[in-house]
Amino acid sequence: MTVDFGRVLTAMVTPFDNDLQVDIPKAKKLARYLVENGSDGLVVCGTTGESPTLNKEEKLKLFEAVVEEVGGEAVVIAGTGSYNTAESISLTQAAEKTGVDGIMLVAPYYNKPSQEGLYQHFKTIASSTKLPIMLYNIPGRTGINVLPDTVVRLAEDTNNIVAIKEAAGSMDQVSELRNRLPENFAIYSGDDSLTLPILALGGKGVVSVASHIIGSRIQEMVEAFAKGNVSVAARLHTELFPIFKGMFITTNPVAVKTALNLKGINVGGVRLPLQNISENDKEKLRTLLLEKNLL
Repeated sequence: MTVDFGRVLTAMVTPFDNDLQVDIPKAKKLARYLVENGSDGLVVCGTTGESPTLNKEEKLKLFEAVVEEVGGEAVVIAGTGSYNTAESISLTQAAEKTGVDGIMLVAPYYNKPSQEGLYQHFKTIASSTKLPIMLYNIPGRTGINVLPDTVVRLAEDTNNIVAIKEAAGSMDQVSELRNRLPENFAIYSGDDSLTLPILALGGKGVVSVASHIIGSRIQEMVEAFAKGNVSVAARLHTELFPIFKGMFITTNPVAVKTALNLKGINVGGVRLPLQNISENDKEKLRTLLLEKNLL
């Protein structure tokens, strides 16, 4: 299966109302804004979308709403992975019915399966759906690294695992993945600040947080690199780097939600156990956005 998810995907936050209930009209408005400002696609209900504190019904409503708003114009990828294989299958099959273009499966967190366990988990979910799948490797959050051997096995043994969002922070690992995976298997940076290095190693693009704020500029950087304008891409990376890091001044997605609210794009607060940003960090973020002419 050959699939083009695009180059710049936004890991979309989930807007909440004042009672911290999912705000569907605001989700549609945000999806529209992102697609009009540099995003080729949206990942809905990933960790940035606070998936651990959303229930299945809320997730399905978000998938439906985003497909309704931007389906056909942008790729919509549903975050359906968890540490429970059976529940991941159930959500994946329900998501498929909403019309999403693909799913993203994060490595099982907390229970720390073996590499064989990871392989069987992903392969079993893949066999339950016709949708193309992006794996998500983020050891800093899951406690487990999906090693290249496992990714290569999955690429060889399934026809719908077609991409990986790689956030292990290791360029050696990215190099090994690119060296061993089929050419049409897409590698996406899972860290904004590593997008350009990963592109240089044969990556496809980025699943971004900062694209909520600077999506068009990130798209410009990625396109410049794709056209061979490496010096332009490097200049843009340097210019955007403070924003890349600023979005992680505190636990994601607290900072990016705060930045959106400061810009007048109201997405509300965060659900427990996350906490809203401290006044000190909020002022640091405000100063950064002002310095970069983003407010």
